[in-house]
Amino acid sequence: MKAMVLYYSKTGHTQKMAEIIAQGMERVQGVQAKACSIDDLDEAWAAESKCIVLGSPIYFASVCADVKSWLEGPCKKCQLAGKLGGAFATMDYLHGGGDLGIRLILDHMMVYGMMTYSGGGSCGAPVIHLGPVALSKDLDGSKETFLTYGERMAAKAVELFGIEG
Repeated sequence: MKAMVLYYSKTGHTQKMAEIIAQGMERVQGVQAKACSIDDLDEAWAAESKCIVLGSPIYFASVCADVKSWLEGPCKKCQLAGKLGGAFATMDYLHGGGDLGIRLILDHMMVYGMMTYSGGGSCGAPVIHLGPVALSKDLDGSKETFLTYGERMAAKAVELFGIEG
């Protein structure tokens, strides 16, 4: 089953965390995951993916303009309806609005007919209510949470769609 982690990254922080999520996804047997910038989208992989996670840096307590613009049009190329979706964020400040940005992404995913998931508290520690957030000054400190998130997203996708997807 294919899964994709999409992102926009200006500094490389969001890209790094996207790649970690993809590594976590590949911990699940039968899952092939790919991290890809929205600026260099592999449309065929996205169309075949059963799980798509989108990440954004947070500016002014929201997603960056590139992600917002992508969500309002070009994302339709990914054939999102019926897929499992999730979101993550990177930001500079602890109370910088990461949860608001994640919520905006999840809202758009639901409008496009996606099922959204995070694991919430049902999976135990680490509790990830909406999606993981990493502080740019301590990306490595969030690595295990992001790996776990990727693994949970992939496991749920396999549960829903099977390995063959």
